[in-house]
Amino acid sequence: MGIAALVLALLGWCAMLTGCASLPADVARPVSVARTDVDHTRLAALAAEAVPADAGRRSGLRLLPSGDQAFEARIALARAAERSIDVQYYQIADDASGREFLAALCEAAGRGVRVRVLVDDLQAAGQDALLAGFAARPNVELRLFNPLPVREGSVAGRVLFSAHEFTRINRRMHNKLFIADGSFAISGGRNIGDDYFGRSGPVNFIDMDVLSAGPVVRELAAVFDDYWNSRHAYPIEALAAQTATPEAGRRNFDAHVRPAGASGRPVTARDPLDQGSVGAQLAAGHVVLHLAAVRVLADPPGKIDADAAAQTDGPVMEGQLALMQAAHADVLIASPYFVPGRRTLDVLQRATGEQVRVSVITNSLATTDEPLVHFGYARYRTALLDMGVALYELMPDDDDAHEVAEGPRGSLGRLHAKLAVVDGQWLSIGSMNMDRRSAHCNTEMGLVIDSPELAGQVASLLQRDRLPQSYQVRSPGPGSRLQWVSQAGAQEVVHRVEPNLTWGNRMRLSLLSMLVDEELL
Repeated sequence: MGIAALVLALLGWCAMLTGCASLPADVARPVSVARTDVDHTRLAALAAEAVPADAGRRSGLRLLPSGDQAFEARIALARAAERSIDVQYYQIADDASGREFLAALCEAAGRGVRVRVLVDDLQAAGQDALLAGFAARPNVELRLFNPLPVREGSVAGRVLFSAHEFTRINRRMHNKLFIADGSFAISGGRNIGDDYFGRSGPVNFIDMDVLSAGPVVRELAAVFDDYWNSRHAYPIEALAAQTATPEAGRRNFDAHVRPAGASGRPVTARDPLDQGSVGAQLAAGHVVLHLAAVRVLADPPGKIDADAAAQTDGPVMEGQLALMQAAHADVLIASPYFVPGRRTLDVLQRATGEQVRVSVITNSLATTDEPLVHFGYARYRTALLDMGVALYELMPDDDDAHEVAEGPRGSLGRLHAKLAVVDGQWLSIGSMNMDRRSAHCNTEMGLVIDSPELAGQVASLLQRDRLPQSYQVRSPGPGSRLQWVSQAGAQEVVHRVEPNLTWGNRMRLSLLSMLVDEELL
């Protein structure tokens, strides 16, 4: 029996041990939609001031490149909300940031704000009691998207023992969205957790969000409502074991969350774009935004029902590829997990064939948190270089690296931002990685913004802060081994072996790649 057959047999045996656990049937899902009675709220007034009536269909936007300011923006909006908060994330971690975030939502609910929270179930392992206690509060509702039938254990254990429904549970909701009073929204690449906000010590994600107001927020609210009312969204009460009364659940939640309290951590006065914090601007009564036309790209919640054999790209990937196909001069892509597949390769080859400069920034093996995904990307490096794509892989910071917004000097920065800049005019920002999992399996969401100013800000950050801290991957010629080139002052340092790749790593990743289809990376 081959290795793959053994793995399948093991999965089948584990499924039999669980008795083929299943989800509850006939679940009550009261329909609700975004509140419209928000016009007289303070946030609505601030949004109207930032996006005047003569803006037409344009919306107001600003980038949030700094992790500490991105977190503070969410907390400040939660504290300012008067009518509603809608939250949709792939992950809300049970750490200091996650607990502070949930505490801020509880405080808002205590003021009478309606709070709806939608979380993908995969990373919520072990959180049923915590989330049920949160949802037991007045004015709070929480639903888990596409839940696994097995509720106990680690993420890996729950996946293993839910293997009888693997095709379904392999498809996840990867969206990230926060909306306050239907007036301001934050979307982009960050989940809720310490490592997304520069708070996890030596390892932090380098990410990007965007704050928006105006017409785009209504579109984002409609996307949220589609997911919230989907048959794939299960109220936590239908899934969590009822081991305590609602009052006891609330007390347990408070005991777990309240000690975290406010972090008390200072927020940088100015971010890398020289912008003041959102909280300070809200307090001052003036939020500075750039006006631009915006298009919302969103996969439907029913994407998880798609025929796995069809392998068709979702609307978000379709929109991203269309944007790149329309390029005339240059395309700059930042994606932490870059596994292009045939269709993306064709788009990039057509672009370089038409003399469009294409550059890709992704993680190196030394900075990635998904080595197997990196191995999947590595298969495409030579083809990308041969067609003229410039490849950059983020290096780990060293003690001499300049301090960046995402963490202290010497910390390991892992790229997590999902960005594309086209022709210095168009900016794509959202939750989607440039890989086949995002294209075919996960639901994603993003914005395409027509703004030379915002596109220029992102390009400047990448070129100023990321390219100098990256290896440039080069091919000396046909049949030659690849090189990784870094800069030490004015001197080039050429690595003829991939940094951080040992013989053991290569063997382990090669064996795993034989078992794992590219769709699963």
